[in-house]
Amino acid sequence: MNDKTGLPLTDIRRDFERVPADIVAKASQFAASILADVAGRRGTMDGRIAPVSPAMRMAGPAFTIEVRPGDNLMIHAAMSMARPGDVLVVDGKADRTCALMGAIMISACRKMGFGGAVLDAAVRDTEELRELGFPVFAVGANPNGPTKFVPGRINWPVSCGGISVQPGDLVVGDADGVVVIEREKAASLLDAAAKKVDDEKARFADIAAGRNLKPKWLEPALRAAGVLKEGETL
Repeated sequence: MNDKTGLPLTDIRRDFERVPADIVAKASQFAASILADVAGRRGTMDGRIAPVSPAMRMAGPAFTIEVRPGDNLMIHAAMSMARPGDVLVVDGKADRTCALMGAIMISACRKMGFGGAVLDAAVRDTEELRELGFPVFAVGANPNGPTKFVPGRINWPVSCGGISVQPGDLVVGDADGVVVIEREKAASLLDAAAKKVDDEKARFADIAAGRNLKPKWLEPALRAAGVLKEGETL
């Protein structure tokens, strides 16, 4: 099979368009929850994928990796190809029978300046990972090590945490989890994210002052749902 250029397709794609660095920098100022809300309440990975430490935060373009359960050969290959700032996104099939990355690999990721690692799989050496501070999101931990001989794919679309991730998409993670925004859509959401932050600050100020404790949208929503009749109030 060939691609649009007539060249044969390969399991390893070296070139792809990344979300621009300035967009990553601006998006990194927002919580994952803010970006998920303005993206239409979509794009978040399943809650099974969580940071090794709640203090870990990350933002960067996705560098996607598909592996077979329990094998990390292609992660090692990807680490030799990824650029500083990239977030390794590993489709590990949600396998928890062994760890696909540990302190040695994560130390190398940190040294090479990657933006983070997201694994739909397990990790190990969690105490060392917390000390390193490099952002790692995974489904859990397992002391067992992986094999290193099963082929996979690099920089193809993957499924991670129940959502589709394309190479170059914007990946943002914090204590709440991970949200992925399509590369083409990321820039258009920044103004909406900033407005939502301002709106929430105003809401917090109202609550602190004892004003508008009942949300303004609540009764209209209840009427739309048929819970309240027209003209009826709580």
